[in-house]
Amino acid sequence: MTRIIAQPLTRENFSPFGDVIEAEGDGHYPINGGKTERYHALARPEATGPAGHVLISIFKATPYAFPLKLAAVERHPLGSQAFMPLSPRPFLVVVCPDENGIPGSPRAFLTRPGQGVNYPRNLWHGVLTPIGEAQDFLVVDRGGAGNNLEEFFFPEPCEIHLP
Repeated sequence: MTRIIAQPLTRENFSPFGDVIEAEGDGHYPINGGKTERYHALARPEATGPAGHVLISIFKATPYAFPLKLAAVERHPLGSQAFMPLSPRPFLVVVCPDENGIPGSPRAFLTRPGQGVNYPRNLWHGVLTPIGEAQDFLVVDRGGAGNNLEEFFFPEPCEIHLP
């Protein structure tokens, strides 16, 4: 069984797979008479296909046991998917590069509290994976007609470990 160790999530090491959503770095400025700091354009949601539109939802997610047995990944061909935790807790992010229409070798990232991610259209990724306890997430993704879910089941699962 392939063993993958999750690495820290940073904008640099995650850039081939999507956007890191966090209130750090450049791109922020004061609004509302200086009472609010706006962290601008942290991710770019996508919604294509028949009657495609952007949705905002809350997901209540249950934690997984570790080491995690990764048996499958999914992707969404008609829209992006962003996950932002509503509590200051880390979660696991699993992604795979596309290799001729199927997922390549999985990569695993461990968020810091306050970080979220935005997966672009067609990025193979694992399911929402909180660590240790249940967690709520603000989710921005696509609604509309058409099939926006593809799943891939690995011939042999891999095992993901936390650092």
